Amino acid sequence: MINEQHQSFEGLKQYSEDNVEYWSARDLAPLLEYRDWRNFENVIKKAMHACKASQRHVEDHFVEATKMVTLGSDSKRKLDDVHLSRYACYLVVQNGDPTKTVIAAGQTYFAIQTRRQELADDATFQKLKDDQKRLLLRNELREHNKQLVETAQQAGVETGLDFAIFQNHGYQGLYGGLDQKAIHENKHLKKSQKILDHMGSTELAANLFRATQAEEKLRRDRVQGKLQANQVHFEVGRKVRETIADLGGTMPEDLPVPENSIKQIESAAKKSND
Repeated sequence: MINEQHQSFEGLKQYSEDNVEYWSARDLAPLLEYRDWRNFENVIKKAMHACKASQRHVEDHFVEATKMVTLGSDSKRKLDDVHLSRYACYLVVQNGDPTKTVIAAGQTYFAIQTRRQELADDATFQKLKDDQKRLLLRNELREHNKQLVETAQQAGVETGLDFAIFQNHGYQGLYGGLDQKAIHENKHLKKSQKILDHMGSTELAANLFRATQAEEKLRRDRVQGKLQANQVHFEVGRKVRETIADLGGTMPEDLPVPENSIKQIESAAKKSND
């Protein structure tokens, strides 16, 4: 079902005269199981607020338009429409009704596809060697983990032990039941070595998706209580894992361990700059 929804979404993609991809909100609404346009308009408004809050230009992602539709009498009528960028579609799904199965399936899909598109569009990133990509992703993950800690604390994950348990739930969802200790053993690392410093760029990216989406869901759903927060983190990790499988990717625990650690890469970078 998830694959069918993904294919349907890509099938709705259109291109402007400037060859820029977009999706018609009128076309997207029924795919996301919204029959009432007014209800879907409310979702779009929430998505626009989220876009503004992320300090992006709303007009770059939500473009007012009209759509000609055929009525039952074969007559045609112009209806208000909105042309959505891929990022706008992602925000729409993130702000949709989570009780809808298609919304739940779409949240992870759009998150990962949007991130993949951002990286693909970044020519500078694509030219980097894998070690440089790892360093950038590790630093980005470090910053997002700080945000995740703050959001988890607001949800009731208070002590260091609480957060360790919370993190393990995310890992177990993403790694098919493996917790941090098991991942550490799977990589054959020494006790002093950190698993995040011994991940390749693909594995780091998967964990970055997990961290960003867990933080957003905790905040968006106003989760309260460490048990519920743990479950949310596990479910987010599990959905990221499912999406990797749907895309034909390698499971994170099966990815190779790089020869050099992040610390070694940082040390080499410092020496080259001296």
